[in-house]
Amino acid sequence: MDFDFATVPAPDRYKLMAGSVTPRPIAWITSQSAAGARNAAPFSFFNVMSAEPPLVAVGMMRRPDGSFKDTSANMLETGEFVVHLVSEADAAAMNLTGIDAPPGVDEIALAGLNVGPSVAVAPPRILSAPVAMECRVWQTIDTGASLIVLGQVVHFHIGDRFVDGDRLHVDAAAMALVARGGGAGGYVRSTDRFQMQRPVWGADKAG
Repeated sequence: MDFDFATVPAPDRYKLMAGSVTPRPIAWITSQSAAGARNAAPFSFFNVMSAEPPLVAVGMMRRPDGSFKDTSANMLETGEFVVHLVSEADAAAMNLTGIDAPPGVDEIALAGLNVGPSVAVAPPRILSAPVAMECRVWQTIDTGASLIVLGQVVHFHIGDRFVDGDRLHVDAAAMALVARGGGAGGYVRSTDRFQMQRPVWGADKAG
């Protein structure tokens, strides 16, 4: 089937795109207002974009009334946030922080998350997460319906058991990450893996 997105309503575009682009990694973001009010929420319109500078991208939709959600508002107000990757062990807590709570609710307390201080930014980091990336806002794009944030990673945390400290080889399988799949409430595990080596011109292809 073909769709002319100029004529497809936004909710239907979302269903087609979010249902097709899977699995999507989850950015489990902690943020904090200038007054110190904490927030945690998951976002699956997310990925790493660059290593120089080290950038991640997150897309966050507005509320139905057009206002920014707490995460977006905090990012714009303070310019700081922490992105965590989600292990299967944290899946239920992550899902709870996605609740449509009223503005100002502390989802960190609601989900009973164990957090500790970050090194370079004010928002706390979730200590059970296998990876935490402390970020500062590098650029924002307000589309009207959503806010796209490019964040520069200023400090990177990874559990000792997940990385070879000498070669910096990450054991991604050991992190047991979960990602968003298609459909409402759909998630996938990262347990079914295979490897292919990237071909080298001249060695793997005649010419």
